[in-house]
Amino acid sequence: MQRNIALIGAASVIALVTGSLLYPALFPPSDPLAECRNGQVAGGDIGGAFTMTNQLGETVTDADVITGPTLMYFGYTFCPDVCPLDVSRNAQAVSILEERGISVRPVFVSIDPDRDTPEVLASFTGNFHDQMVGLSGTPEQTAAIARAYKVYYQKQDGDDPDYYMMDHSTFSYFMTPELGFVDFFRRDESPEDMAERLACFIEKS
Repeated sequence: MQRNIALIGAASVIALVTGSLLYPALFPPSDPLAECRNGQVAGGDIGGAFTMTNQLGETVTDADVITGPTLMYFGYTFCPDVCPLDVSRNAQAVSILEERGISVRPVFVSIDPDRDTPEVLASFTGNFHDQMVGLSGTPEQTAAIARAYKVYYQKQDGDDPDYYMMDHSTFSYFMTPELGFVDFFRRDESPEDMAERLACFIEKS
């Protein structure tokens, strides 16, 4: 009797161990990119169709811009500090990946339609990376793409119509044509950490 109980116990242990080993193979995690993430992705559906004007003055859509791994940031060229630092960080991450043979397109989306003309954007993006795309649009187009990406922006009150500040959120969004929105990056992530996570997403997609 005791021998039978022991055999049953041993069989149960074997089954448990075997099952635990087979479980990941039989039932893979629902999110194959989970290990690349830096926390819970929140905010619901992010991204979608848009029509904007690039820094060359061409009308483009999301299908024209997001043709491969793409890193998108929303800001404005007259921003005195935050935007240049964030855009520079993104460009550095893209350059690190280029050295590893991984291509990611950096994109800067203006939330300041009154001042950020294609010519202004061309000068701004050219200072950071030769592959960076600058996007601007009408107030209506700007509002539409901001809603799609859940980007907050607001013009600060002021008397001068030409010199004013813009409040805005500062996430960078990683997009691919196959998956759409993949994840976002916060301001405190370094170029090296960003490059590592981007490479992880790309290699596991």
